Amino acid sequence: MKVWIPHERGPSLLGDLPAGVTVEVAAEPHRLPSPVAGVRFWVPPFLAEADTTEMLRELPDLEVVQLLTAGADTWVGRMPPGVTLCDGRGVHDQATSEWVVAAILAHLRSFPAFIQAQARREWAYGELAPTDELAGKRVLIVGAGSIGTAVRARLAPFEVGLTLVARTARSGVHAAEELPRLLPEADVVVLLVPLTKQTRGLVDAAFLAAMRDGALLVNAARGPVAQTEALVAELGTGRISAVLDVTDPEPLPTDHPLWTMPNVLLTPHVAGSVRGLLPRAYRLVGDQIRRFAAGEPPINVVVDGY
Repeated sequence: MKVWIPHERGPSLLGDLPAGVTVEVAAEPHRLPSPVAGVRFWVPPFLAEADTTEMLRELPDLEVVQLLTAGADTWVGRMPPGVTLCDGRGVHDQATSEWVVAAILAHLRSFPAFIQAQARREWAYGELAPTDELAGKRVLIVGAGSIGTAVRARLAPFEVGLTLVARTARSGVHAAEELPRLLPEADVVVLLVPLTKQTRGLVDAAFLAAMRDGALLVNAARGPVAQTEALVAELGTGRISAVLDVTDPEPLPTDHPLWTMPNVLLTPHVAGSVRGLLPRAYRLVGDQIRRFAAGEPPINVVVDGY
């Protein structure tokens, strides 16, 4: 069985594999390590561009596509018949949840403004202090998957009120239909939903208008979950603030108004990009290869309409 992975370090991180499994590094679609025949398990590059999916048509023996990302929006609906798509659920829980906590704290404690003051060599105590605090805040987490659960666990020690929302209600989780009622109660709204037909444009003018004055929107999901024009319009009033790891479009054009808004903190889609990513990701890949070689069903299977 031939397996293609995208990183040179990958083979050393997979663990022991069954006899008969051949692992090759295919870092670039146009520089393949061997003929495409016999590739049954493929790991595309992390954050692969949409045109990478064209490789699906070139791999006649393909049976499993294992993503390194938690989101699968680029790939859903494009699998050839008989090919199973799996996502990287669980791989990014630690890193992304840490980014969310850091994003909230950086905003509340005015770190961007202090950094700017440092660059000006100004001791800005009277101008910027006192800052806000996280304790006592009400945090609404929109997306109750593994990352949302990890965010809840990391925020709980900060003495905050926590509410989770998902597509459908379950024990301890509210349904998305309740958002109009829940949004005005939240000081911080964290977006962690996958990008689907249902969540594209979820954060529209009505969603933003329902947020309370002074609230913070944190987007660690996908850019198109928020309607950019509505986001720019609401942020332009100064009524709410935002920390964004993702935008639409991405990357932002240099003349985009989000760059210069004083109530916006931007990071370039790096919430999951940490040094521990590859070891965690390839532990999952190794487990999936062993399952596949043993004839067992893979985990993290993505279905259309997820």
